[in-house]
Amino acid sequence: MIALDRCCIHTITTKPWALPEAVEKYAAAGVKGISVWQNATEGIGPKHAGEIIRGAGLEIVSYVRGGFFPHTSSAGRAQAIDHNKKLLEEAATLGAPMIVLVCGASPDQSLDTSRNQIREGIEAILPLAEKLNVKLAIEPLHPMYAADRSAINTLGQANDMAELFKSAHVGVAVDVYHLWWDQDLEKQIARCGANDNLFAYHVCDWKVNTIDLLNDRGLMGEGCIDLKKIRSWVEATGFNGFCEVEIFSNIHWAKDQDIFLKEITEAFLQHV
Repeated sequence: MIALDRCCIHTITTKPWALPEAVEKYAAAGVKGISVWQNATEGIGPKHAGEIIRGAGLEIVSYVRGGFFPHTSSAGRAQAIDHNKKLLEEAATLGAPMIVLVCGASPDQSLDTSRNQIREGIEAILPLAEKLNVKLAIEPLHPMYAADRSAINTLGQANDMAELFKSAHVGVAVDVYHLWWDQDLEKQIARCGANDNLFAYHVCDWKVNTIDLLNDRGLMGEGCIDLKKIRSWVEATGFNGFCEVEIFSNIHWAKDQDIFLKEITEAFLQHV
């Protein structure tokens, strides 16, 4: 059985809580890791946010989220690169070892064009990432998001992209919500591990009768993903990092977050 010392929670999962409250509640529940979304540091700043988190005994796992490189205009692409460089500086100040990249796409151009722009975007920010020692984790998104959120939709595509750079600072984030359906998932996770590119593992569940393609993710055990099987594939690579709970859910955000946190920890122990 996996223990809570392997549990990390993304701040977006308990969206109604401000960062200080989330940190206090996670630590009291026995959770040991936190992935910080940029909005959670607003009004606090990354330096003080990092101090609050470390003061509670939590480990910062990642800073979320960079990417969104593709644009039809050169000005838009340049602005995206500048934004990602700013995020890298913030991550280093926060003390986060990694930024998760939601790579982006544009419905006004081909997927191939967007993928080329993603490669160019990562290439442009990689020198700063290496200088600051902040890793870049490419997160493939479910194909339903291919038009406007990410042109990287399978773990195979993410592996292809990561391997282009031959850098210890570029790898992949495996999120079960986006990848559970892929018949090549076990093989691609093994490939990820063989290249030391498996940087992060995210968990939630896929609800069969989902009512919102973005904000109706399931709590682990609410859906149809075989979480224990996928974790076994991940751990077969030698990965022993955090299992990161990342849930976007209008339903769960509307409830008492103390109750939700208890549900998260219980579901983590039972289903992850």
